[in-house]
Amino acid sequence: MHKILTSAALSIGIVVLGACSIPERGPGVPAADTARALPLGIPNARFFADGDPKAMMEEGVRSFEREQAVWRAEGRKPTRPPPVYFLAVSGGGDNGAFGAGLMNGWTALGTRPEFKMVTGVSTGALVAPFAYLGPDYDDALRDVYTTMTPDKVFRPRGLTAALFDDAMADTGPLAQVIETYANQKMFDAIAREYRKGRLLLIGTTHLDAQRPVIWNIGAIAASGHPGGLELFRKILRASAAIPGLFQPVLFDVEVDGKKYQEMHVDGGAIAQLFLYPPSLNVGAAEFRRERHAYIIRNARLDPDYAASERRTISIAGRAINTMLAASGQNDVLRTYFVSQRDGVDYNLAYIGADFSAPKAGEFDQTYMRALYAYGFQEGKDGRAWHKLPPGLGHTAADKTGSAKR
Repeated sequence: MHKILTSAALSIGIVVLGACSIPERGPGVPAADTARALPLGIPNARFFADGDPKAMMEEGVRSFEREQAVWRAEGRKPTRPPPVYFLAVSGGGDNGAFGAGLMNGWTALGTRPEFKMVTGVSTGALVAPFAYLGPDYDDALRDVYTTMTPDKVFRPRGLTAALFDDAMADTGPLAQVIETYANQKMFDAIAREYRKGRLLLIGTTHLDAQRPVIWNIGAIAASGHPGGLELFRKILRASAAIPGLFQPVLFDVEVDGKKYQEMHVDGGAIAQLFLYPPSLNVGAAEFRRERHAYIIRNARLDPDYAASERRTISIAGRAINTMLAASGQNDVLRTYFVSQRDGVDYNLAYIGADFSAPKAGEFDQTYMRALYAYGFQEGKDGRAWHKLPPGLGHTAADKTGSAKR
């Protein structure tokens, strides 16, 4: 009887395992052709942050030329180019409510500039299009981060997803939220601003190639390609695809007539924020302008103490959180030193130790609303911006005061 039961159990196990097949995907791009793969065939749709900076430099030059064309059309002939303002918004999951509140509070203060370039990673990628398009989109940005709940972001899967699926949660609900806000009207507005010489850049991680990708959203919008809007939505979803937790996003590409698929996940797997690749020569003539960089780190930068349980999964989780925190701090330092090298005015905002609202779980609406209100007040009072990252100077005496332009 024991042998019969054992054989039956094994048979059932084999059937169950057979039914739980791993999700399929198309063939990956050959390593040698990684840079040649062009989504939708748009040549300047994206750049590899760790690759040859020439293409990005050329895009910067073209953006300046478009800016000059606007001046000529308006009859303006500035003796020197006006100052430019850069904005970089980091990842941080539901802590993106801080960045959303800060942007809206900054509008209320009345000193928020129009940004020449906006970059975003993960939750920062969701904030970035609204920040790029200006105060007209403040209400929509507020709604996204004050009405968000877990069921609007993901649907949990069973434990078997760890072995037989591509993530522990299905982000179909998030895709619907993105589709609601990243609509044709927004896409057309991005295209118009791109034609004026402004840039919107979103970061993802090309998981197959282990390379950071910078997507040129304005160029995609201005291309007129019928698949552009859907590509934009997929990029936003990919940038927020936390590996293992949220589904990766597959991008269809073609090389020499052959079709392939790339797997992309959260840009924060490599960098949780970026201003511009350090390899760029921003000393070129067209970039020699008064420049101001504003960095929003959607996280605290002080240690987050918590006694760890002596359990494998608890220890692993705590270690991963520690590594992510250290990575975010390193990204902040990197942008600071690059900006100092290039003579760019540096301004950093982050969640201070004075914010202490409790958090019941991921995407807890009460917590997010409190954090939004905190960010809003920081922006409205003009006290958000620090001239130095923590550890490089006194945090109480290094603020800009009013984020004056």
